[in-house]
Amino acid sequence: MIVYGLKTCDTCRKAVKALAAAGREPVLRDIRAAPLSPEELARFLEAFGADLINRRSTTWRGLSEAERAAAPDALLRAHPALMKRPVIDADGRLYLGWDATVQATVI
Repeated sequence: MIVYGLKTCDTCRKAVKALAAAGREPVLRDIRAAPLSPEELARFLEAFGADLINRRSTTWRGLSEAERAAAPDALLRAHPALMKRPVIDADGRLYLGWDATVQATVI
């Protein structure tokens, strides 16, 4: 099980801790330190589309209108922290976020 996110993200850390406590073996992959490959990014965008962009983030608020108009894949390549977190790859299935629905499914 891979949890894609940021090592400094509280939600990502909560997800990893809860998954480990439930007996899963999550690995946190910091997308700043180990950026997504083009194939991984394409897979995430296919699964989640524009929902993969975190439009409430500090990074998003710092972008100009011209930058915000870019395609999601270009935005995420240029600014990995724009990815909504975490993305969890559990047994080949992808989950976005750490809400009650995701928790009930992956734990």
